[in-house]
Amino acid sequence: MDVIDLRSDTVTHPTPAMRAAMANAIVGDDVFGDDPTVNALQDYAAQLLGKEAALFVTSGTQGNVIACLTHCQRGEELIVGKEGHIFRWEVGAASALGGITMHQVAMQPNGEIKLEDIEAAIRNSADVHHPITKLVCLENTQGGVGGVPLSADYVNRVADFVHARGLQLHIDGARLFNAAAALNVEPIELVRKADSVQICLSKGLCAPAGSLLLGTQDFINRARRIRKMLGGGMRQAGVIAATGLIALKEMRSRLREDHEHAEQLARGLAAIPGITVHPVHKRTNMVFFSVPERVDSAKFVAAMKAKNILLIGGPRFRAVTHYWITPERVDEVITAVRDVVAA
Repeated sequence: MDVIDLRSDTVTHPTPAMRAAMANAIVGDDVFGDDPTVNALQDYAAQLLGKEAALFVTSGTQGNVIACLTHCQRGEELIVGKEGHIFRWEVGAASALGGITMHQVAMQPNGEIKLEDIEAAIRNSADVHHPITKLVCLENTQGGVGGVPLSADYVNRVADFVHARGLQLHIDGARLFNAAAALNVEPIELVRKADSVQICLSKGLCAPAGSLLLGTQDFINRARRIRKMLGGGMRQAGVIAATGLIALKEMRSRLREDHEHAEQLARGLAAIPGITVHPVHKRTNMVFFSVPERVDSAKFVAAMKAKNILLIGGPRFRAVTHYWITPERVDEVITAVRDVVAA
C-alpha cells in the first residue's frame, strides 16, 4: 500500500499468500453445502473457538444481525452497550429487519457493562406492557471506547449472570483475536461460555471479506436459514474462504505487532505540543487523539492527505494500525502530524 491508511484496519489488502489461495481454491456450491473450502474453514473455526458449528457470512454486520434474529423473535428485546457496534454502526439492522428492540445501557471506560446495569435493563416478562428480554450483546475488543479487550473472567461472569436469568449471550468478536493477543490468552477462553460469537476474517487478519458466526449445531442450522433470507447465501465462496483459512492459521500470531505499532504511534503523538492522546484502559491497535483547538479538523485531514496519510474524524481522530503499517510508516505519520500542527 503506497498510501499510509489509518482510517481503519478494514482497509487491509489480502496478502500474496491469500491471493494465491484464492486462485487455487477448490470450490463448490456453498448454499448446497458443497464447497469444501468453506466447509474446512467452518470446521477449523469451530474447533478453534470450541463451538459445535460455524457459518460463513459476508460481513461482521451480517453475522451480528443473523445472530440477533436467530436468538430473538419480533417484538423481543436485546441489551447492548451504548457504544456497541450493534447499536451504533449497523444501521439499526436488528430493529429494522428483525423487529427487535435494542435496550442501550451505559458502558464503562474499560469496555465493560456493569452487571447491575444489565439487571436493571431486564424486563419484567410477566408485564404485558414490556417486550421480553432474550439476549445480551458484548463486543470484544470494544471499539467504541478505544479498542479495549474484555477479559475472560469478565465475559464468564456476564455469561453466568445472564444464563441464570434465562437469557443468551452473543459476542461481537470482530476483533476477538486482537483481544486474545493483548491479554495473552487463547481466543477460546474469551468465548467459552458465550452462546454465539461472530468473528471477522478481514481487518487485522487481512482477508478481503467474510466473517463467521459460531454456536451450537441447532443455532447454526437456524442461522443458515436466516442467512439465506438476508441474501447471504453464496455459491462458489471457497475463493474467499481460502483467505479465511490463512487469516486464522497464519495472521493471528502477528497481531501483537499492530499493538506495538499503536503504542509507538501513541508515544510519538503524545510528544507533539498541542496533541492530546486519549488514554485507554488497555491499548490494542487503535489510537484516539485530538489536535489543538486552533487547528481546523477538515484542514488537518486535507493536509495529512496531501502527505499520503489518510485519517478520518475530528476534532477527535482514530488511527488504526494493521498489517500494512510498519514502524517506519508510524514514524512518517508522527513527523507529518508534527509538521502540520506546527504550520
